[in-house]
Formats: sequence, structure tokens, C-alpha cells
Amino acid sequence: MNEIKFATAINCIDGRVQIPVIEWLKKEYGVNYVDMITEPGPDKVLSENKSDFTLQEIKRKVEISISKHASKLVAIVGHHNCAGNPVEKETHLKQISSAIETIKMWNLDVDIIGLWVDENWKVHKVE
Repeated sequence: MNEIKFATAINCIDGRVQIPVIEWLKKEYGVNYVDMITEPGPDKVLSENKSDFTLQEIKRKVEISISKHASKLVAIVGHHNCAGNPVEKETHLKQISSAIETIKMWNLDVDIIGLWVDENWKVHKVE
């Protein structure tokens, strides 16, 4: 029997980025399913790392994905033309990097990556 593999994406609510991120994670990481945690401008929310309800809810949902679906990968996503975080690409990229550091502080024992979805809805790994 094939093992079912999950990844977790902390993604924007914008419907234009959902399918590209899911397809990219399936292709690049060989997962079957992606648990999608959505929030407007999640890269900003996580990079600010404020101890507020929104951040705690994102963390709680990530923990459920890891504990109940054995997700081994968490991706934080930023994208072009984000209504919830309308900043330039370079700011998004910095926020994604900072958001990765925030997630690392949660000590989840998973791989954590950043993703950028460009103006053509192509997904790029943030190095």
C-alpha cells in the first residue's frame, strides 16, 4: 500500500494561488495532499510575530496538520498582487524569510520552506 503524504501550506486566501501552490508541492515534494491554512497576507502576519489571536490560530492549525496528518513539510506563501499585504516583491521575500524564522521557533520537527507566486501564477522556492 502506498503511503499517503501530506504537506501544510500557510497561504493567502486569494483563490488564484491555491491550485498553483498545491500542484507545485505535489510535484516537487511528492505529497498526495496539502492541508491549506489561509489568511490574508500570511507572510506579513508571521513575519511580524506578534503574540496575537491570528498567529496563535495559524500555529494551532499547523500543529493539527502535523499531528493528525503527519505532515513533514510546512510552506509559507507570499504572492504578487496580494490584497491583504499590498507591498513590493522584495518586501514579500523578506517577510517570507522572516516568517520561516518565526515558524522555526515553534520547534515542530518539520521542514519549512518559503514560496513566492509571481504575476504569472508560477511558484518559486524562496532561498
